[in-house]
Amino acid sequence: MATFSVIHRSLLCFVLAISFFVLCFSSITFTEAQKGGFSVELIHRDSPKSPFFNPNETSYTRAINALRRSFNRVKLIDPKFSSPTSVQADIIANDGEFLMEISIGTPPVDILAIADTGSDLIWTQCVPCTLCFQQDAPLFNPSLSSTYSDLPCLSNQCSSMDGTSCSVLGNGDCVYSVIYGDNSFSNGNLALDTITLGSTTGIPVAFPQTIIGCGHNDGGTFSSEATGFGVASTPLIANEPKTFYFLTLEAISVGAQKIPVDLSFGSTEGNVIIDSGTTYTLFPQAFNSKVLSAVSSSTNAIPVADPNGLFDLCYSIATYDNFRALDITVHFTGADVKLSSLNNIVRISDEIICLTFQGVNGNLGVYGYWMQTNFLIGYDIQQRTVSFQPTDCSSQ
Repeated sequence: MATFSVIHRSLLCFVLAISFFVLCFSSITFTEAQKGGFSVELIHRDSPKSPFFNPNETSYTRAINALRRSFNRVKLIDPKFSSPTSVQADIIANDGEFLMEISIGTPPVDILAIADTGSDLIWTQCVPCTLCFQQDAPLFNPSLSSTYSDLPCLSNQCSSMDGTSCSVLGNGDCVYSVIYGDNSFSNGNLALDTITLGSTTGIPVAFPQTIIGCGHNDGGTFSSEATGFGVASTPLIANEPKTFYFLTLEAISVGAQKIPVDLSFGSTEGNVIIDSGTTYTLFPQAFNSKVLSAVSSSTNAIPVADPNGLFDLCYSIATYDNFRALDITVHFTGADVKLSSLNNIVRISDEIICLTFQGVNGNLGVYGYWMQTNFLIGYDIQQRTVSFQPTDCSSQ
């Protein structure tokens, strides 16, 4: 849900659901993918490759902005969530964190898409557009794609998706309607077309007849599986809303202290969403306080206040070595994920470091992408598992 500036190519606004990828990964039969697999580049919104990169921002400013986006993001996931400090921030063009280059249609049209585990429909603005938000790149024109076809309202694809109905025009087309937590929305035709991704072989891999939304009435706050050593797998849990991937958090260990999940969570199963669109990890206030208390008791360092009033627990940078050796493990059902200091700590200024666990109101946790850094994470929706494998992404 964003408007992308043109970066020496034709870019379209596009919402990309990660569920599309895991579905395709588990069933792909293309020769290229069978032999060597394929990969796509995820572009962090603060990367120089991103159209939202601001060279005038410092790394500390980006860390603060990421936390603000995390709080905003969790409010979109569940309105019951609210930040403990009533944080407000402008909603930027890209509410997710990672972008990736893909193509749509035949011939393929290059676009920059938001890769998000918290969305379940791929959509883009299309011609004709009755009401559309402003975007710099041309709208996708389905009439120019030989593989585009609208879905009828009696199709299985239409009936299996929430928020769909028959067109009021009486032509039997399936139409969709989605609305987000900030009241942004998209309405249009549910359709099939070819999505194309890059490949490790250098040969693009096409996924024909992929369900997409072709938006004709859109608005809101828009602007211009892993295998091998060390893999741990945990079950995917069915929960509502079905958009998200739910895992079961059982406990968190800080050194020898193991803090089991308590009654502040609404459920003992499926109590955490794993989400690439939220930066930091968010837990119910009561449980998060226990985790941070365990962190505090594991060091003699004296906490300092976050001058921005956002992070729950911060220390002087002079104590960094204490926390570099901090042993924190996240215990999912059947999977113990040991974190590094890269996952646990963020530097917000020249003098201050802060813990990346945050407390929020509500009874659900969100496992943000900061704690997913330097892990290969595989989603297998046929076996209903998520797998974690430690890796050094800088060497890839």
